[in-house]
Amino acid sequence: MIESVFAPWHAAVSALPFEWARYGFMRLALLAVLLVSPLLGALGTVVVANRMAFFSEAIGHAAFTGIALGVLLGLTDPLWSMIGFALLLTLAVTWFRRRGGLSSDTAIGLVMAFTVSLGIVILSRGGDFARYTNFLIGDMLAITGRDVAVLAVLGLVVFALFFFFFNRLLLATLSPAIARSRAKRAGAAELAFACLLAVVVTCALPWIGILVINALLILPAAAARNLARNTAQFFAWTVAVSVLAGIAGLIVSFYASTATGATIVLIAMGFYLLTLVRRAAS
Repeated sequence: MIESVFAPWHAAVSALPFEWARYGFMRLALLAVLLVSPLLGALGTVVVANRMAFFSEAIGHAAFTGIALGVLLGLTDPLWSMIGFALLLTLAVTWFRRRGGLSSDTAIGLVMAFTVSLGIVILSRGGDFARYTNFLIGDMLAITGRDVAVLAVLGLVVFALFFFFFNRLLLATLSPAIARSRAKRAGAAELAFACLLAVVVTCALPWIGILVINALLILPAAAARNLARNTAQFFAWTVAVSVLAGIAGLIVSFYASTATGATIVLIAMGFYLLTLVRRAAS
């Protein structure tokens, strides 16, 4: 049923005069890239502006503990345990930062060190850790129609929230004091965004990989800051760089037989270096 929904997409892309377009897995992967790239790009604007790079890194690396909990609970699909644990980690970081008198980076480092170690200890019992290493590099080419549908729903939710709450998030990022004075509930907005970020990062991990997911959040936004003159341009350039790097990385990885997520990161890094050259020349 789900696969039939994508029949028009397969028909349209297969008509392209490229070798990669003849393969069904590449056509689905391209659709996934077109969905996940603007999604991560949009989130990356707030991550970079709000200096949350370390937090998103912690969410990715703590995925091992979510997987471990899924194994202990006997779940066939660890995604739900990963999402649940990512949300718990988000709340734990918030609690340590507000109640424990710790700075944000110290609170994140403390929680991440414990959770990552716990996950590795559980998964390595009996020497069976190797079966979970595929989460480190991800596999975009193994994406299914169901996975693409999940990405589409996530994309709709994220962009709907951005449409209604972007100004509030931006104000909370630039000046929490002003946001509080205007009754904008800066803390609630930041917590809601952190939870949303945790869910999206966790859902994308199986396809992009733990080792590179954070780079796909940061690099397009970092490149966009070298090009943008205002907030609207910052958002637009971030999404554009993310999508272009995603498409180029997918195609290059097909011909080079390399990991798709890591290849996309290298392309995004190339875009960032080009923006540095342009910024220096202007």
